[in-house]
Amino acid sequence: QVQLVESGGGLVQPGGSLRLSCAASGTIFTIYAMGWYRQAPGKQRELVARILHDGTTDYADSLKGRFIISRDNSKNTAYLQMNSVKPEDTAVYYCYANLRAYYSSPQVDYWGQGTQVTVSS
Repeated sequence: QVQLVESGGGLVQPGGSLRLSCAASGTIFTIYAMGWYRQAPGKQRELVARILHDGTTDYADSLKGRFIISRDNSKNTAYLQMNSVKPEDTAVYYCYANLRAYYSSPQVDYWGQGTQVTVSS
């Protein structure tokens, strides 16, 4: 089975920084993309950032360069560096990976358990 373990969330002051980690483990043939969505209370889940198999990155326009996504392919791990955080960044952040578990398996999204990020003074 594929498992995504997400860590790094917590309480941070406005203007501070956090780094989220998401490690994929289990039977994995190929990871095509990894990234994060977030969901604040009363709001729809939205894409934060993703990084594709070729290293191409994609960010939500609202982040305006504050977040940086990276990956370590040797560890099947993605990182989300969150800089200059704002109270409106408060949300549950869900890591996902788009991958193929086996050569014959379909390409599908897997999800982490989510981690709470709270930006408050």
